[in-house]
Parts: sequence; structure tokens; C-alpha cells
Amino acid sequence: MKIYTKGGDKGRTGIHGGQRVDKDDIRIEANGCLDELNVWVGMLRTRLPEAHEWQATLYEVQRILMIVMSHVATPLAIRDQNPNVLPDTMVMLCEEQIDRMTEAMGENNYFILPGGTEVASLCHVARTAARRAERRLCSLHKVDALPPLVMAFVNRLSDLFFVMARYELHTCGCGEERWQAFQYKRKNAK
Repeated sequence: MKIYTKGGDKGRTGIHGGQRVDKDDIRIEANGCLDELNVWVGMLRTRLPEAHEWQATLYEVQRILMIVMSHVATPLAIRDQNPNVLPDTMVMLCEEQIDRMTEAMGENNYFILPGGTEVASLCHVARTAARRAERRLCSLHKVDALPPLVMAFVNRLSDLFFVMARYELHTCGCGEERWQAFQYKRKNAK
């Protein structure tokens, strides 16, 4: 079997169930954003030593993203036929890591400028890719409801990558470049 099928040469592609849709269909756009996010997670993993404490978590994130993409590619009407099961623990995976790192470095109450180290910067790229995927998933959800776990997981991923960026700077002794305090936290402090 060849990698090229020529089936998409006219701007259409197949989705789970055999239906063909335009390549700029919101389902394809959402899955493309998730695919790009998965690539950035892979890039982040290549920049970390094999024994790094994040490797197992990031591997699991990539594995779950593949399952999520299969659900996004499947219309609601036939989603029960999808053999890939969304793990009940996928949101908790992110929250546990966020809580562990936040406890080690403290809460954040300000916007920071992305950067500091290559790893922190890659975490921010993954964060923004997750946010873009989340926006596309919201658009798809309006026309074909997605499982709540999918929406929660991608939302939590962006939080995870933000905290990972901060944690990277914390553990390497680099300071964060602060921009300004969060508006809602300034109001609550008064």
C-alpha cells in the first residue's frame, strides 16, 4: 500500500465511518490542531533527557491525544462504534502533575513573558497549540457534540504546559519575566 492515495487531491478527505468532507471542515481543522499539538509534545520530549521526570507523563499525553483524535474524527451518530476508549483518568493525569509542580514552586498571580529556556519555550508553544485546538473543538462541539472528557482534557493540557514552563524555570533557577498581575487577582486583593 502506498502512502499516497490521491483521494484528497480535490480538497476532500475521509472521516471515521466513510463519509468524505472538505479538508477545511471544522472536524478536520480540530483534528489538525490536535495533531500539531501532539507534534509539539513530541518535540518537547526530544529536548528532555530520557530519564526526565516528565517523559512518562508526556508519553501518556501523546497516547491519549491519539485516542482523542479518533473520537474527534468520528461523528456523534457512530461514536459508540469507536473501539478507542477515552481513559477516565486523563484529566486527573494533568491535574495531579499541575498540583505537584505548583506545590513545589507556589501559585502564580501574574502574566509572564514566554521564554527563559528552550524547554520552557517549547512548553509555551504546546500551551498555545492546546488553546488553538480547544477553540477549534468548541466550534466542532457546537455542530456535533464531543465527549465532555475531550473538552476538559484539552483545556487542562494548556494549564499543564503553562505550569511546566514555570516549573522548568523554577528548577533551573531562571527567573520568570513578569508582565503584570492578573486583573481578577488584583481586584480580589483590594
